Amino acid sequence: MQSGRAIIEQIVANVENVIVGKRAEVEQAVVALLCQGHLLIEDVPGVGKTMLAKSIARSVGCSFKRIQFTPDLLPSDVTGVSIYNQRTSDFEFRPGPVMAQIVLVDEINLATPKTQSALLEAMEERQVTVDGRTHPTPRPFLVLATQNPIEYEGTFPLPEAQLDRFMMRIHLGYPAATDEIAIMDRQQLHHPVDDLQQIVDVADVLRLQEAVKQIYVDPLVKQYIVSITEATRRHEAVYLGASPRGSLALFRAAQARALLHDRDFVLPDDVKAMASATLAHRIIVKPAARVRDITPESLVEELVAQLPVPGARARGWVAG
Repeated sequence: MQSGRAIIEQIVANVENVIVGKRAEVEQAVVALLCQGHLLIEDVPGVGKTMLAKSIARSVGCSFKRIQFTPDLLPSDVTGVSIYNQRTSDFEFRPGPVMAQIVLVDEINLATPKTQSALLEAMEERQVTVDGRTHPTPRPFLVLATQNPIEYEGTFPLPEAQLDRFMMRIHLGYPAATDEIAIMDRQQLHHPVDDLQQIVDVADVLRLQEAVKQIYVDPLVKQYIVSITEATRRHEAVYLGASPRGSLALFRAAQARALLHDRDFVLPDDVKAMASATLAHRIIVKPAARVRDITPESLVEELVAQLPVPGARARGWVAG
């Protein structure tokens, strides 16, 4: 049986056939999948946000649905509806696109807050309730949402409660010049996503998700995680700091990164590497701080650089 790292490397390499020059971002997206978390991909149009989501879905062999959010989209268009069946004289649930294993929510901030909130129950409880009946989502369940910067015309800022339910937020950014040339070469005749093959199955994904939970996290490293989230709440430039859900997200993401690097224990470096992606979108900086160009990302990086780093101890370590 292949090791967890080998399977993850295959997924990442397969996605890189489509997403060129963004290995760190691809790894973060796979980490979100392994942690059973949800991923928000925020960037300007045209940098590959949708293609990243499609590539991951095709690589892992999960059922896949795409929801294009628009200002006139209704909550029932997301969750599904109950339709009366004259033959059985009963109402039947017709599941919406959110009832898939991997759901791509394209341009999530183009819809109204009411429709955005339709995802809340599915993302947190992994179920949807329609007409008083609860329907569980399939396993695994991952929402990959893309978002344009809120300065773009026609966008609605996501409610803080919904942002907090995304385990991670990543930015792709523009490719390097050589990578952009490679993208043109690969798409000269057809799009490489059309040739992308499934390389793992659902059972492999579920096994990896369970393996992540078994990664050892030393009490000192747990304290380090909490110290970072607490520091976001005490910082003078912060209006709202990271929630306890942020600590859990950083905890789980560090475990997944350790598995990615073929370790069965978490290092402080794992925590530092995943801090910005898991915490920054949960932080609201004060208006005066925004004027000074202080962003949540720069604030997390500042705190990580300032806080003392504990020494990591391997599983089973005993003081002499």
